[in-house]
Amino acid sequence: MAAARRWRRKCRTRDAVLALLIASVLAPLALYSGAPIPPFSGPALTGSAFGPDPSNLISRNEAGKRLNALPQDTFDPVPKDASDTGANNVGDQGTQLGQNGGIHQVVMGSNIEMSGESRVSKDSGVRNVEEAKVSSHDMSKRKRADGVVITSEEGAQLTKQSGLTNFGAAGDNKVRAMHNAGDLNVQLDKNDEKSSQQITDSTSKESGAMITSSNTGYSPTSSDKTILVLKDQLRRAKGYIGFLPSRGNHGFVKDLRRRMRDIQQALSGTTIDRQLPKNVHKKIRAMELILAKIKQVHDNCAAAIDKLQTNLHWTENQLEANKQEATYAAQVAAKALPKRLHCLALRLTNEYYTSSSNNKHFPYQDKLEDPKLHHYALFSDNVLAAAVVVNSTLIHAKKPADHVFHIVTDKLNYAAMRMWFLANPPVKAAIQVQKVEDFTWLNSSYSPVLKQLASQFMINYYFHTPQNKPDRNPKFRNPKYLSILNHLRFYLPEIFPKLNKVLFVDDDIVVQQDLSPLWSVDLKGRVNGAVKTCGEIFHRFDRYLNFSNPLIAKKFDRRACGWAYGMNMFDLSEWRRQNITAVYHYWQEQNEHRLLWKLGTLPAGLVTFWNNTFPLDRSWHLLGLGYKRDVNPKDIERAAVIHYNGNLKPWLEVGMPKYRNYWSKYVIFDHAFIRECHIHP
Repeated sequence: MAAARRWRRKCRTRDAVLALLIASVLAPLALYSGAPIPPFSGPALTGSAFGPDPSNLISRNEAGKRLNALPQDTFDPVPKDASDTGANNVGDQGTQLGQNGGIHQVVMGSNIEMSGESRVSKDSGVRNVEEAKVSSHDMSKRKRADGVVITSEEGAQLTKQSGLTNFGAAGDNKVRAMHNAGDLNVQLDKNDEKSSQQITDSTSKESGAMITSSNTGYSPTSSDKTILVLKDQLRRAKGYIGFLPSRGNHGFVKDLRRRMRDIQQALSGTTIDRQLPKNVHKKIRAMELILAKIKQVHDNCAAAIDKLQTNLHWTENQLEANKQEATYAAQVAAKALPKRLHCLALRLTNEYYTSSSNNKHFPYQDKLEDPKLHHYALFSDNVLAAAVVVNSTLIHAKKPADHVFHIVTDKLNYAAMRMWFLANPPVKAAIQVQKVEDFTWLNSSYSPVLKQLASQFMINYYFHTPQNKPDRNPKFRNPKYLSILNHLRFYLPEIFPKLNKVLFVDDDIVVQQDLSPLWSVDLKGRVNGAVKTCGEIFHRFDRYLNFSNPLIAKKFDRRACGWAYGMNMFDLSEWRRQNITAVYHYWQEQNEHRLLWKLGTLPAGLVTFWNNTFPLDRSWHLLGLGYKRDVNPKDIERAAVIHYNGNLKPWLEVGMPKYRNYWSKYVIFDHAFIRECHIHP
C-alpha cells in the first residue's frame, strides 16, 4: 500500500510537471496566432501523446501553421445539416492520419495537408474538424468592404485570378484593401490576354440570345443584332457607373467611361449593322472585358437584372417607336406648305398671268452686274419668306441704292415671286428673279448631284421604301434634298460670272443691321466667310461626316469646328482661282452611295470649303431660333442677322410665338392678298 501511494504521488507530480510544460509551450503559440486556448480536456496526458518534445522548434512551427490555418471565428457545435453530422462522424473517429502522420484539416471547403508527427486526442480532433467546417461556412459568407457577399466558390476563383494564395483572414484583408483602393483591376489585368477572346465570343452570343429571349415584344432581324449587343453593353455599363464612384473604383470608372464613349460613337447615327464602323468588334471585346472585370468584384442579382432588362428593353422599344412617330409628325408639320401660303402663291400667280405685259419688268436692271455694289444671292420657293429677307435688309441699309438682290426659284413659284416684287418693288434697290430651269448649263452631265438625284438609288430611297421602316430617319426624306435649289450655292461663280463677291442668304433669316460692312471684310485668301459654331457639340465635324470611312478619317479632323450656312460671304474671284466647284464635284462623286455623309448641303460644304473658311464675328449671325427655346433676348437684339434654322419656322403654326414677332414685323399685312389669304401676325 505504501508503495502504491508513493507511485500515485510520483504520477501526480509527473502530471503536474507535464501540464506546466504544455502550458509553457502552448501559451506563446496562442499569443502568436491570436487564437483562444480551448479548454483543457482529459486529465491523463502522457508523454507519448505528444510525440517528440513540444519545445522542439519544428513542432512549434507546425503547431503555429495549424493554429493559423483556421479563421478565429466562433461556431455552433450543434449540427444543422447533413454536412455538420458528417463532420461529427469524422470527429468521432479522430483525426485522419496519412502515411507520414500528416493531419488533414478542412479550410474553406478544400483539404490542406499539415505534415508533422503530432497527435491530438479524440475531443481535440472533433473540435478541429468542427472549427474547420464552421469557419469554412463563415468564411463563405464573409463580406467585402462594399457589402457584397463573396461565396466560397467566388472566393476561390478570385484568389486564383488575383494571385492571393492565402485567402484566410490575411487574404481577405488584402482583397478588401485592394478593392477599397481601386487597384484590384491591376491584378485582374494579368488575365486579360488569355480571357479576352473567350469572353467576347461567349458573351456576344449570350447577349444576343438574352436580348431576343428577354424582350418578348421585339424580334431583331439579322441586320441589327450587333447594334442590340452594343446597346445591351451600354445599358450594363450605365448600371455599373451608378455605384462604382461611391466605392473608390476610380480606375474602373475611367476605363468604363472611355469604353462607353467608344460604344456611343459607334452607335451614333447607325440603325443597321452595315452602318457600323469596321472596328466595332474590337470595341465590343474591349467593353466586354471591362464589364467582366467589374462583375468579378461586384456580384449582381441575376434574376432581378433579367427582369429589369426585359422591362427596359420593352420600354426603350416603345420610346423609340414614339420618338419616330413624333419626329415624322414634326417633319410633316415643318415641311408641308401651309394652306395660307399656298393661297398667296396661287393669288399672285393668277395676277401675274392676267396683268398687262408692260408691267412685268423690274427697274435698275443696269445694276445687276455691277461688281462695285452689294449683291445678295437668295434661292427660295417661299414668296413670303423671301419678301421678309429683302424688306428687313433694305429697312436697315444705310444706302439702299447700293444693294442688289438676285432671287432664284423654281418654275412653279416663278410667276408668284415676280408678281410680289413687281407689286411691292424695293425702294431704290435692284432686284432680279430667275428660275432654275433657265440654267441650261446645269444638267446631269455637268453636275454629279443632279445625276445622283435622278439615279435608281435615290428613287428607291424616296419612293420605294416602306414608310414604317424603323431604321429610316424621316429628316432625310425632306423634299428639299431633291430640289436643285438646295445645291445652287455651290455654283455661284457660274450663276454670277461678272461678280467678285456675293453674300449668300437663306430665306429663313431676318436682317436687323446694315450689312454693308461685310463687303469690306478681308477673308485672308479664303473663299468662304462664315460664323463658326464651336459652342455646341453637334456642330463638330464628326456629327456630320462618317469618320469610320478611311477617306474621311484621313483628310479631316473629327473635332474641327463646323460653321453655319444662312449668311455667308463668298469671294468668287478666289473661288474661280482655286476651282472650288471641281472640289465639290469630287466629293459628291465619292459620296454617290451616301457612305461619307447623309443627304444635305452642310456636310458637302464642310468638305468643299475645308481650310478655306474665314471665321466671321459671332455677332453677325445668330442661329437657333427655329429649335432653341432659351435664346438670350439680348443676343437676339445685338445680332446683325437672326436665323430660324430648324423645324419651327416663324411662318408655321408650330413656330415659337416668343420669336415670331422678330420676323412678322417685316411682313406687309396690309397687302390685299395677305388679308384675303388670312395671313395674320
